[in-house]
Order: sequence, then C-alpha cells, then structure tokens
Amino acid sequence: MDVQHLIKEQVTVNPVVLYMKGTPQFPQCGFSAVTVQILRACGVSSFLSVNVLENPEIRSGIKEYANWPTIPQLYVRGEFVGGCDIMREMYEDGELQKLLEGLADPN
Repeated sequence: MDVQHLIKEQVTVNPVVLYMKGTPQFPQCGFSAVTVQILRACGVSSFLSVNVLENPEIRSGIKEYANWPTIPQLYVRGEFVGGCDIMREMYEDGELQKLLEGLADPN
C-alpha cells in the first residue's frame, strides 16, 4: 500500500487522527504536546496518533497529503483541521469544541 493510500485510510476510518512527533504519552516536540493537551481539554483522549518520527515516508507523505508543511496535523472526520496554531485559535474561539462534538470520551 502506498503512503498516500495509507494516510487516506487512517484519516477516513478513524474519527480523530493526530500526526505528531512522539506519542500522546511522550510528545517529542512542544507543538505536539500542546495539540494533545488541546484535544484532552476538549474531552477527547481516544484518538489515533501517528508518530511520524517512526516512519519517514509518513512524515513526508502527510505534508503532501494536506499540502501543509508542518507537523502536528489534526484530522477530524476525514477532514484536515490544521496544526498547533490553528487548533489553539479554534479552541480559544470555541470552534474546535463544536467540531469535536460527539467525539469526546463519555464520562
């Protein structure tokens, strides 16, 4: 399976996908850490995280897939949302919480 097909499958099969450096438990960059914190603040702790440091093909392929040069990248319901700064702005405006409605973990 080529990397573009793999990425498309990951983002369409999983409701929330975060391509990041490291893992949610051990982020390898500050931007990735912030994105995980924002998702958790929105009540989402169950999501597919893809550590791009483990796969150079995905690391370069995801930048092509979204035509977005930086990582982390968030996808919700198959749609590219953005990186850390966009997520932060959307969170502060309440937009991200609305986008993630119904995907938060039940308590």
